[in-house]
Amino acid sequence: MNCRHCHVELKHNFIDLKTSPPSNAYLSKNALEKEEVWYPLKVMVCDHCWLVQTEDFVGADEMFSEDYAYFSSFSASWLKHAQNYVEKMASRFSLNKSSSVVEIAANDGYLLQYVQQRDIPCYGIEPTKSTAAAAREKGISIIEDFFGEAKAKELAAQGRHADLTAANNVLAHVPDINDFVKGFSILLKENGVATFEFPHLLNLVIKNQFDTIYHEHYSYLSLITVQQIFKRNGLTVFDVEKLSTHGGSLRVYAQRSDTGQHAINSNVDNLIKEEIDNKLNTLTFYNGFQEKANKIKNDLLEFLKQARQDNLKVAAYGAAAKGNTILNYAGIHPDLLPYVVDMNPAKEGKYMPGSQIPIVNEEWLKDDKPDYVLILPWNLKDEITTQLAYIKDWEGKFVIAIPELTIQ
Repeated sequence: MNCRHCHVELKHNFIDLKTSPPSNAYLSKNALEKEEVWYPLKVMVCDHCWLVQTEDFVGADEMFSEDYAYFSSFSASWLKHAQNYVEKMASRFSLNKSSSVVEIAANDGYLLQYVQQRDIPCYGIEPTKSTAAAAREKGISIIEDFFGEAKAKELAAQGRHADLTAANNVLAHVPDINDFVKGFSILLKENGVATFEFPHLLNLVIKNQFDTIYHEHYSYLSLITVQQIFKRNGLTVFDVEKLSTHGGSLRVYAQRSDTGQHAINSNVDNLIKEEIDNKLNTLTFYNGFQEKANKIKNDLLEFLKQARQDNLKVAAYGAAAKGNTILNYAGIHPDLLPYVVDMNPAKEGKYMPGSQIPIVNEEWLKDDKPDYVLILPWNLKDEITTQLAYIKDWEGKFVIAIPELTIQ
């Protein structure tokens, strides 16, 4: 396989998580009778541009299907993050009724609803039928398609250029990252701004966040690499911020290289220096990650086995994609973890892919009163522990597996 960005042959393994089904391929009861399709989940690193990437086994159209079950609006903290983003962008870039905001991967309208509330014209691009329908119910205009150079040219020809494009947690999800980024340089107005948010590769490695690796994430990104990809495709990074979301993310600000007039903020050079100081541009940084993942897997398995031996009940909360990664890598099934609670009605009554653990509503938790609740989306730990604080009434405890097994 060659690198998705620079096309150099890939020779260096980062981590091998064996095989699993796509992490958002939740199963109906009828689907349990059929054989699931499992794909290798192997990640490699390019020693030329330092793009960390999965091997190609499953297409985007299969993972982002019409019954896609990830809806952004079910996290209160993520909604707040989106609202704060809109307020900040509107102020910083003087967005008003004459502006145009476009979100790529608009999901269920979690972000554009706040743009609408400010009477700023906007529309979203979203390929999944289920989430696009939810966004339209909020009154948001949605183009139901994948985004790339061809779609950007089509929209530009219609005069639908953008003063601001938002692309939150989608840059890692695209198989052709050059084509995707090129689209922004075409869709932006002369002095338009594109923002991208994505989990920072530095945190993924340092904080042992191996469960953020799954087939939907084709790429794992550093600013070193993103800067190169953008430059090749007509964008210049002019600012960057560190965010706490998803275990530590970056928000990158970019402009057209041919017409953009924003001065380059010192944040860019400072973060590049931090990454170089941590050796993200050397193979040394990527060595040993497999062993860290194996320890987390083994520690979680040991905990679940011991709880069963002690006749203690364990439930899980959050039917998240990252949860499916760790459950399938560890080979965990309903005998060790009988159910997963989730607030999303699109997931309730279904089963986790691979492990086939049933997904139930929160009433199960209240009725069952488990001794432990394993929080699978650890990035929402604070939100979830507050929401489920009542488990302390029966002396229940929370368990987090990453970055290391902790009980609280």
